[in-house]
Amino acid sequence: MAWVTLNRPEKRNAMNPTLNRRMHGVLDELEDDERCGVLVLTGAGTSFSAGMDLKEYFRETEAKGHIAIRRAQRDAYGWWRRLRWFEKPTIAMVNGWCFGGAFAPLFSCDLAIAAEEAQFGLSEINWGILPGGNVTKVVAELLSRREAMYYTLTGDTFDGRQAAEMKLVNRAVPLSELRETVRQLADKLLEKNPATLKAAKDALKRVTEMTVDASEDYLVVRQESLNYLDSSDGRKEGIRQFIDEKSYKPGLGAYDRSKSES
Repeated sequence: MAWVTLNRPEKRNAMNPTLNRRMHGVLDELEDDERCGVLVLTGAGTSFSAGMDLKEYFRETEAKGHIAIRRAQRDAYGWWRRLRWFEKPTIAMVNGWCFGGAFAPLFSCDLAIAAEEAQFGLSEINWGILPGGNVTKVVAELLSRREAMYYTLTGDTFDGRQAAEMKLVNRAVPLSELRETVRQLADKLLEKNPATLKAAKDALKRVTEMTVDASEDYLVVRQESLNYLDSSDGRKEGIRQFIDEKSYKPGLGAYDRSKSES
């Protein structure tokens, strides 16, 4: 399990070009690290992230011209995209402020747990731009049409409890319980077959863009590829433990992976 912390607390962890470039390296390192079975993304201090750094990401980059803008965008959008398709399950631990561009990495994580005290908002309307970097897509996909439109046009804030009610995050808990709640969720994921976790999370994201017939075909092929890629032969082992050993019940928990790894 790996804890990745956006570490600019003096700027409420606003994402600047340096941070965005560094995140590519972090994801490279963790994707190939066997000690990382789950990635948790959070922020230092009292914020998850205040979004994009207005001074460094916008004003200073724009002063360097068109190519500099495109490079900065590629670095930012690139690590959000890589996080979305990361090889291991990912959890956003929203400990505080989550504004504007921060909705993009929040969405990229597979699961999200927020502190009840956390504050969310789409502040772009207040300084004359629209929520870019796919933030508009994020709120359109996760929130109801009315809620997405309201918060996009007003810039009003809402807390972690409201974020959970609107399904922007999976759960909201008191800040004092946030880290332990996320750890328990990560431990639950670590019990599962890692190859299956990757296939299942990718499949869910892909089928939302497909017709029913296309998704049927895709899921058949995806399962067949998983059978090939899973060196532990987890599907057969899980069925064996259930039918032959009667040592577990699939509806109540995961099979014992240590038996197939030994």
